[in-house]
Amino acid sequence: MANAVCDYRFLLLVAAVAFIYIQVRLFATQSEYADRLAAVVESESDCTSQMRSLIDQISMQQGRIVALWKGLQEFTDKVQVPVAAVVIMACNRADYLERTIKSILKYQSSVALKFPLFVSQDGSAPDVKSKALSYDQLTYMQHLDYKPVQTVRHGELVAYYKIARHYKWALDELFYKHNCSRVIILEDDMEISPDFFDYFEATAALLDKDKSIMAVSSWNDNGQKQFVHDPYALYRSDFFPGLGWMLARSTWDELSPKWPKNHKGRQFIRPEVCRAYGSSMGQFFKNYLEPIEMNDAQFDWKSMDLSYLKEDKFMKHFAHTVKNAKPIQGIDVVLKAYNIDSDVRIQYRDQPDFERIARQFGIFEEWKPLLLIMRLQRCLQSIPTSTANGNYGIPRTAYKGVVVFRYQTSKRIFLVSPDSLKQLGIEGS
Repeated sequence: MANAVCDYRFLLLVAAVAFIYIQVRLFATQSEYADRLAAVVESESDCTSQMRSLIDQISMQQGRIVALWKGLQEFTDKVQVPVAAVVIMACNRADYLERTIKSILKYQSSVALKFPLFVSQDGSAPDVKSKALSYDQLTYMQHLDYKPVQTVRHGELVAYYKIARHYKWALDELFYKHNCSRVIILEDDMEISPDFFDYFEATAALLDKDKSIMAVSSWNDNGQKQFVHDPYALYRSDFFPGLGWMLARSTWDELSPKWPKNHKGRQFIRPEVCRAYGSSMGQFFKNYLEPIEMNDAQFDWKSMDLSYLKEDKFMKHFAHTVKNAKPIQGIDVVLKAYNIDSDVRIQYRDQPDFERIARQFGIFEEWKPLLLIMRLQRCLQSIPTSTANGNYGIPRTAYKGVVVFRYQTSKRIFLVSPDSLKQLGIEGS
């Protein structure tokens, strides 16, 4: 019995030792794990701290990048690529030139980098040169040409040829010496509208992309108050409007070697409401040009989609509009048109008939560019088209022989030639 008790105690002692050993080992392991956990926590804390530091650094770098980007944008805005050079064609009228320069600078100052200003003087009138040089906002150019002029046809005015020479010289200088991509040409007696530069900036891309367009003009020959309504409306025309027009270098590359020749059937873009106005336009000024309405408000041309002016789209849309206009005829077309609420279509037989109808409405009736301010049209007008009575030419503002204008209200009057509907693909309507 004593031996059994002894064995039992011995076993208890062994168990106690084993238990103590296990507890010691567990404690040691826990301590080791605790140390490791503490190290992990400390490492994680360091990692988190480093991550936060890295995030702070990235944020700082992002701030610098944003600031740098804004600075780059501001720099880019300041260093603007010119849209077009603006050149005033002058000769011997210093007072008119001064008024034109002041009108341009009124709206050009904020976009001077986009539209650098030039004055090109033909001849040596000292007061004109002095006036131009008194403005440091422009570049002065002088054309001196004393070569004799030989006209092609008897009776032609020598002045036309001298003017054509001046234009060629000035455009060569601007396109090839000053490396301009586009040029806006103004006469020395013109004033411009508030949206003149926005208008030309918006149409610049169209001029570059559509090679069927020779130039963009700011003028409408039938731009009198009673014949216009929509300041946003633009049209294609076979007749060179002149008076504030923009030409691209690619087009001048073709024209310059054979200047002055016709424009190979190219067309022009013109506004319904004029973006420029001239005040010394000769014999027809009082009747036709003094009542011209020039736009007097700022319009957001940049938001406008002008793709409708591309040749195929415009012709399709214009043909649809002409087709839907109500046809009328007779000697009292003005009264009939006045009593009709919709668009009206009137066909003229020939040039005399057109002139008769034009006189009744009061629009420009003559076809030839007789005005002194429009003298360059003599060099640039469309390829002559024979009419029924043997005369040649096309009416002012005409597209496919169609002259369109508003009459008293927003409705449009379409004067169409005998073959206009055929040209528009709507013959028989």
